[in-house]
Amino acid sequence: MQPLEFIKLTPKSNCGECGYPACLAFAAAVTKGGEQPDKCPYIDKSGLGEEFRTGERGSDGLEGVARLLDEKDLALVAHLKEKTGRVDFSSVADALGCAWTGADRDSLSFTFLAQDVELSHNGILINGKEPEDPRDQVLLYNYVHFGATGRPPQLEWIGMESLPNSISKIRTLRVYCEERLAAHFTGQTERMIDSAAGVGAVLQENPEQSCSAAFQVSVLPHLPLFVFFWDEEKEDNFPAKVKVLFDKNVSDYLDIESLVFASERMAERWVELSNTNE
Repeated sequence: MQPLEFIKLTPKSNCGECGYPACLAFAAAVTKGGEQPDKCPYIDKSGLGEEFRTGERGSDGLEGVARLLDEKDLALVAHLKEKTGRVDFSSVADALGCAWTGADRDSLSFTFLAQDVELSHNGILINGKEPEDPRDQVLLYNYVHFGATGRPPQLEWIGMESLPNSISKIRTLRVYCEERLAAHFTGQTERMIDSAAGVGAVLQENPEQSCSAAFQVSVLPHLPLFVFFWDEEKEDNFPAKVKVLFDKNVSDYLDIESLVFASERMAERWVELSNTNE
């Protein structure tokens, strides 16, 4: 049973009596993390399948869900690392906008959101340390493996809706990147500008659209993004808004899921840096 099926058995009131902040979170904890369904006092037990009636279920809940996702990501990291190990770094460095360190070290050096990356056949270092989030490794390995034959960026900008197979990812981009940036920097355009360099963002003086600020962000050497920010207009009851655009050749360098994650990481890092600079 999937979470969206299980939630139909709950009151969908988000009362919190189960210990989870929302019924959907509880549904995920039960179906994916082994949580006990009877923690919800209002659950419709007649709709539970046999797998939920045994007393042998675990109680890891959302922590178990997170652990399963981590295990999946780590398995993908190992797979991509093995595939990237067959890449001749010296021959693909220029195409990726990277620097080859030479035969002795045989690694690629480049920047990721203004952080120094060294990617070798043995692993990845970001600012001299192993990445804490395995998804960063997935993104960087994908960039090297996927984009070695890509066309150079043209700096002709399109929305995600113009990219192939993007329908299911448009909302994810909006919620975890665009709306996150808009909410954090509402009424704080200067703060957004002051922290821009930390993510490799350069303020654009003459954007084509009328906005509070616009930036070109170098996420990876051949992955530029264009970010428009419109601050709130209280008198007209307009909330702050962010729109992210992509180079028209971006599909040559990353699959759509990695592209959305790269945008999420940009938003996360921008927010973190602005908080650090307070």
